[in-house]
Amino acid sequence: MKMRILVTGGTGFIGSHTVVELLCAGHEAEVLDNLSNSSEEALRRAALLAGRDADGIPFHRADIRDRAVLEQIFSHQRFDAVIHFAGLKAVGESTEKPWEYYDNNITGTLTLLDVMRRHGCKNIIFSSSATVYGDPAEVPITENCPKGSCTNPYGWTKSMLEQILTDMQKADPEWNVVLLRYFNPIGAHPSGRIGENPNGIPNNLMPYITQVAIGKRPELGVFGNDYDTPDGTGVRDYIHVVDLAKGHVSALEALRNGCGLAVYNLGTGRGYSVLEVVHAFEKASGIKVPYAIKPRRSGDIACCYSDPSKAERELGWKAQYGLEEMCRDSWNWQRNNPEGYGEL
Repeated sequence: MKMRILVTGGTGFIGSHTVVELLCAGHEAEVLDNLSNSSEEALRRAALLAGRDADGIPFHRADIRDRAVLEQIFSHQRFDAVIHFAGLKAVGESTEKPWEYYDNNITGTLTLLDVMRRHGCKNIIFSSSATVYGDPAEVPITENCPKGSCTNPYGWTKSMLEQILTDMQKADPEWNVVLLRYFNPIGAHPSGRIGENPNGIPNNLMPYITQVAIGKRPELGVFGNDYDTPDGTGVRDYIHVVDLAKGHVSALEALRNGCGLAVYNLGTGRGYSVLEVVHAFEKASGIKVPYAIKPRRSGDIACCYSDPSKAERELGWKAQYGLEEMCRDSWNWQRNNPEGYGEL
C-alpha cells in the first residue's frame, strides 16, 4: 500500500538514499531540510535515479525548529508517516557546541512531534544510533542490550530523543514509533550519482579514506592500534547505505501494522577493523592509502557490532552488501564526484 512520507533531513547522506528507495518501492515522499550540511543537488539526483523529473520531489527548505513552516506543510498535505533524519551529527563538534546540538536535535524534534500530533500524524521512524549503547554490555549487540552512558552530546541527544518518543507512545498508544539504531553507514548508490558529501574535514572513516585516495588529504589517521582486537585497531559494523535505506522502507510495514513502539538494530552482524577497511578499499580501488597511527580518541571503544536478527525476523530485512561492495561504491562516488555536489 502506497504511503506519503515526510522525510526530514532528506537531502543528507542517508536521507537522499532513503528517498530513492521509498520512491522505487512505490511510495511518495516530500523532503524538508535546511541544507546546513547537504545539497539540494542530492535530491535532484535522487529523483532522477527513481525515474522522476529532476524537480519531481516536493522540497521545503526549512529548519525543523520553524513551527510556522511545519504547520504550513502539515496543513497543506496529509502524511501517513514521518521519517526523521534531520539533526546535527558530528561527534567531535557536539563536545564543542553542546547547546547547539541540544537545541537543534531536541528542540527541533519536540517541535516536529507537536505539529505532527496536532495534525493527526502519529507514525514516525526515528534515525537513532548504536551510540546509545555506550560501551556495550554484550557483543554482538541485541536490542535487549541496556542503553549505556553516552560519551558525547550527540549521543545523548539520540538517547534522550529515544526516551521522549518512548514516553509519548506509552502515554498515547495511537502513536507508532520505530527506533532504528544504525551502526556505521558507508558506501554510496551503485550509480555513483549520490553519496556522502561531508562539509570540511570528514568525521567518518570511509569519506576520509576516499579523500586520501583522490589526493585531497595526505594520509589517514588511525586512532589507536593497541585495542584488544585482531590487529589492534577498532572494530565496527559497517553497513552499506543502500541496505540502510531499504531498512527504512521495511520499517514502514511495522508502522502500518500498528507496532506501538519497536526498536531495531540495522547492521550486518559482522565487525571489521579499521585496517581491514583500509585494505579492502585498496583492493577495490587499486590505490594505496597511506596512514599514520595516532593516539586513541577519548570515548572510542574497542569493538562494536550488531545482532541484526530481529529486523530480519520481524521486518524481513537483511543487509545484502558486503565490505567489497561498500568500498567499491564509495570509491565510485568519490572518483566521479571529486568535489561532491560542489560547494555547500
